[in-house]
Amino acid sequence: MTGLVDRIVALLALGGPVVAILALLSIVTLAVTLYKLWQFRAARVGAHRRLMQALDAWDRRDRVEAQALAGRSRSHLAPLVAAAMESTTDRDRRERIEAEAAMSFGRLERGFRVLDNIAQIAPLLGLFGTVLGMIDAFRALQSAGAAVDPSILAGGIWVALLTTAAGLAVAMPTSLVLAWLEGRMARERDFADLLLARAKAPVPPADALVPNLAAAHA
Repeated sequence: MTGLVDRIVALLALGGPVVAILALLSIVTLAVTLYKLWQFRAARVGAHRRLMQALDAWDRRDRVEAQALAGRSRSHLAPLVAAAMESTTDRDRRERIEAEAAMSFGRLERGFRVLDNIAQIAPLLGLFGTVLGMIDAFRALQSAGAAVDPSILAGGIWVALLTTAAGLAVAMPTSLVLAWLEGRMARERDFADLLLARAKAPVPPADALVPNLAAAHA
């Protein structure tokens, strides 16, 4: 453990303040990622089996069982589905349910902008550190005068490129995490649209379809 800490300290010393900033951004990325995983688990994102069972009962016109199953669900969509079942003909309440659904998704997507900004700024910080390092390397080469030592330039260049590597090392995992989280939320939105649509418009009973079919073939 002590050896790992020593290597990290040496890396920060080589890269300077830019690498220190990138290290801080990586900690922020890790913290936001862990928080979003906990939040998604607490909201039961993607876990809607009981709500689907409730809507199956709703389609069978078993109102009591449908509302009981929706009430036992721990999904963040359960209160909205239950409210939609009670307001299939109330336009104002339907609009309120849609607004509350948008707020629920807004809470779940909070933090995405932070990850997006880190993914964009980390490579730029790495490049900025590389430019500063190259300036220092060529300044040292100029100070050496006629007694030019190639190792001075080579050492300065690899230290300068270290910041670019650090920037990419922070940006790539952050981009992957953000893409995965956004993908889950996109699927969650599609599923929420399906759930609310089924709750607002249950399948009509079979005997109600017979006159419509007869009229269609008349």
